[in-house]
Amino acid sequence: MTKRFLAAAAFVFLSSTVTASATDIGASFETACPFGDCAAGISLSYLGEFVIPTGHMENDVEFGGISGLDFDAATGHYLAISDDRSERAPARFYELDVDVDDSGLKGVSIVKQTTLKDKNGEPFAARTVDPESIRLGKDGIYWGSEGDGKALLPPFIRVTAADGSFLREFKLPEGFTPTADKSTGIRDNLAFEDLAVAPSGDVFVGVEAALYQDGPNPSLTKGSLSRIIRYDGATGQPKAQYVYPVSPIPQAAAKPDGGNDNGMSELLALDDHRLLAVERSYAQGYGNTIKIMMMDLAGATDVSAIASLAKTDQRVVPARKSQVLDLRAIGLVPDNIEAMSLGKAKDGTDVLILGSDNNFSTAQKTQFYAFKLLKRPQQ
Repeated sequence: MTKRFLAAAAFVFLSSTVTASATDIGASFETACPFGDCAAGISLSYLGEFVIPTGHMENDVEFGGISGLDFDAATGHYLAISDDRSERAPARFYELDVDVDDSGLKGVSIVKQTTLKDKNGEPFAARTVDPESIRLGKDGIYWGSEGDGKALLPPFIRVTAADGSFLREFKLPEGFTPTADKSTGIRDNLAFEDLAVAPSGDVFVGVEAALYQDGPNPSLTKGSLSRIIRYDGATGQPKAQYVYPVSPIPQAAAKPDGGNDNGMSELLALDDHRLLAVERSYAQGYGNTIKIMMMDLAGATDVSAIASLAKTDQRVVPARKSQVLDLRAIGLVPDNIEAMSLGKAKDGTDVLILGSDNNFSTAQKTQFYAFKLLKRPQQ
């Protein structure tokens, strides 16, 4: 999602246990019992930051727009998708080598670049696609396009081969297609940002903020009801939908007429019902606030049959959620974080990698953070 903003230094309160400033390699952060469930405890330690400046060229193509990231155990590398809408170069994903071990994050290098192909086997034409997420599935590379609400272009999830060629597409449930009168469907630039693949093979796809029929965007006083679609990964058929309650905007803009927002910019499956979610906020004159939440879908209502969350009389239980990390609160100055992956470091250490979308703006940067995963939820 395009966020052409520059982060500025500031701090907010973090409820998790903090043992040191995050600027120190090895500083640890623990949430022992998210939503009161001590089996869901998670603990991380900071391994550092690496930045690729805006304007970096790779094979005559500008690198940037990193909006999704996933680890490939077969190569030890990461897949990263760019949200370039085939405007600077054809829509594409990258293979990255992340040089990280228990002693810290040392670098990120680009191994190769692959062009995504449309159903006809051709590179996508300009502004016909908005790549925002990428995951490795059992039969290929799963990736999502946010669509275009203004152009009435629906979002999609597709499966591609390693060479970028089209294999198949998931079914889009009713109610997500954009409409000219904005009565239903995705909001422009607030659609399929999030993609996760569970160990079972189920696929989770989330919208950044509420569909038009489900209520408003987040404000300073109210949150927003984002839908998460659960798919059967093997068939591409929807199985269920859940509600994720995006928090209110955590920070006002410096001036009354300044812009601010909040939304869910990425999902990562920890198991078949627990996921991490990135809530990415911006306030003009302040910068980005990046919070990592854990959610649990166990017991959440399947809202597939509810056409409008704003108008239903049915009882709806949303996903439980608990904050596990606030990047500003631990002393970091995050940019526009939209990518998140679990992976393995060079020495076999379990790591969590975050990446930012620089929007190809000189006021921003492609930023990577690494954390060692000390403890994760138990089944």
